Amino acid sequence: MSKLSKLWHTTIDFLCDFLEEELDPLTEKQKRFIAICELAKLDEQMKDYASHPLGRKKKTRIDLAKTFIAKAVHNFPTTSILIEHLKGCKNLRRLCGWEYAYQIPSESTFSRAFAEFANGNLGEVIHKAMVKNHCGKKLAGHISRDSTAIKAREKAAKKPAKKSKPKHKRGRPRKDEKREAKPPKRLELQPRRSLEENLVDLPTDCNWGQKRNSQGKTETWKGYKLHIDCIDGDIPISTVLTSASLHDSQAAIPLAQMSNERVTNLYDLMDAAYCAAGITDYSKSLGHVPIIDENPRRGVKKEILSATKQRYKERSSVERVNSYLKDNYGARHVRVRGHAKVKLHLMFGVISICATQIFRLLE
Repeated sequence: MSKLSKLWHTTIDFLCDFLEEELDPLTEKQKRFIAICELAKLDEQMKDYASHPLGRKKKTRIDLAKTFIAKAVHNFPTTSILIEHLKGCKNLRRLCGWEYAYQIPSESTFSRAFAEFANGNLGEVIHKAMVKNHCGKKLAGHISRDSTAIKAREKAAKKPAKKSKPKHKRGRPRKDEKREAKPPKRLELQPRRSLEENLVDLPTDCNWGQKRNSQGKTETWKGYKLHIDCIDGDIPISTVLTSASLHDSQAAIPLAQMSNERVTNLYDLMDAAYCAAGITDYSKSLGHVPIIDENPRRGVKKEILSATKQRYKERSSVERVNSYLKDNYGARHVRVRGHAKVKLHLMFGVISICATQIFRLLE
């Protein structure tokens, strides 16, 4: 953390003072944008996006990536609004890499670069490196896990046709009757599979989802569901984007596998949607202490011990991260289509939150 602290003081005390001499006084969002770009280290994570020496040169992809981070920080709903703001704001334009307004690429160039970043999973690469570099070397107390609805502007995928079940009489089978064994459930298979296999198994199509909110009302939306793990300090460390219809419990073990590769923690905090024996056992197998709200399932709900209940309150950190992402970093206005592009759009916001919260711990 000493290196990060030095970086922080260098960025704020020297770089911002120098920029203010050349430009107009920097706003708080512009200072935050500088800090996020410094922490993301785009030049190290985007070596594969360098222009090819032969043929027509591409616009600098690092400058375009910085611009998409600025779009998340300023919570701009569309790329066209972002471009208009860059043309009128010389501070942000120069910070992104363009001296004059005519040098700003067209909207179609932004679109092609965004598709390229989405295909290369750039957001996940930057976020993973950031978490490992600045959070992986220290012990995290709690991991809080939850999901949030992501509304999308695209056509919902059709439901797959249900497989017809073989008809048979109710009750026990006859001695000479053979019945097909029930296939194992996803929660039974996930602990024995790798992270890559579990992620491929999760549905990612846009469809309809339903969830009960904190007021007890049932909400329905079309789009996706973002599953998040965050540690103390409201720092998101792992994300998985799935179809809206997927139940929260189905993404718990892949998230745990992903987070376990990045940080070391003691407690796993989850709400009643994750109350399943398979999730509890897998958390214990990682050496963690699972604290999961009890799901009575039409029975009597078990009371949590007072000390455990106090620790369970730390789970509110993931609720705050969901709120930050929707209110301040563009998750409420997703204009792109397709799982890869929606994931990248959200990841630029997650990267911004992650970097901002890491710097706040140093203040």
